[in-house]
Amino acid sequence: MPLIINSQAIDPGLIEQEFSSIKSYYERTSQVSCCERDPEFLAYAKENITARVLLNQEAERNGALPSEDEVNEAVAKLKEEHGGEDEFYMKAGITRDQEELVQKDVQASLRVDKFLEEKLGSNIDPNEDEMRAFYEENIKEFMTVEEVSASHLFKSLSQAESRSGLYEEMREFRRRALAGEDFEAMAKANTDKEEKDVELGYFKQGELMDEFEVIAFSLEVGDLTPVFSSHWGFHLAKITGRKPSEPEPFDSVQDEIRELMIAEDRQEKTKVLVESLKATAEIDDSDDDGDESAECAGP
Repeated sequence: MPLIINSQAIDPGLIEQEFSSIKSYYERTSQVSCCERDPEFLAYAKENITARVLLNQEAERNGALPSEDEVNEAVAKLKEEHGGEDEFYMKAGITRDQEELVQKDVQASLRVDKFLEEKLGSNIDPNEDEMRAFYEENIKEFMTVEEVSASHLFKSLSQAESRSGLYEEMREFRRRALAGEDFEAMAKANTDKEEKDVELGYFKQGELMDEFEVIAFSLEVGDLTPVFSSHWGFHLAKITGRKPSEPEPFDSVQDEIRELMIAEDRQEKTKVLVESLKATAEIDDSDDDGDESAECAGP
């Protein structure tokens, strides 16, 4: 039996889509694997869908419809944000003759926004002391990203007579570097990179191949990596610099702090509103055990 909210039956596909989105987020951030938390994610999905449906229902009863110009402007902005009209249709998985569905969805979204603006009142206007307190309490949210720099010696498997021979050659380069030979000069003289550029400069995690970053970010300045391999060949690198993660100056993130405080305040007020709507709503979720196929669905 589907989730029913004030006599409105919710398409199970919407719940499964929300569930997949939530699970995918947690998997990307390495907080879960496989199906171990699927029941929890399914509950989150139903909570999110319920909140959106209740707000939409209340907006339909008490919210003013946006004008045609407002809807058209919002649709045009949506397409622009997705890389243009063709890219928007492709990502949305719809065709041009379904434009009316887009207009309808945007109209409903704008009506909810207008309803919330009227219901929740004007945004808070935090002063500097309040923003500084927020900054101190949430300092981990305002840290720079750690970076390291390195010199890199690369030898290509495609140019080698044998893998084992190339590996022994790289081990010899490492022994020479550990004995005191200038690594950058050795790398420039022996790299298989056509441009002979062995300086990688500063980089953040996620910018280079994982095999290299796992090693590089675990070492200190002056350390030499072990010889390691990738699909392309063998690598050897020396860490030449490190920029540790540190708090960004308050003045540089003040605008961001204000926006975060406003967003958190509106989120909390919206949560209170949703709870009040739940208190008087008729919600039937008889299928408490959930849909097994949805619970074990991939991202």
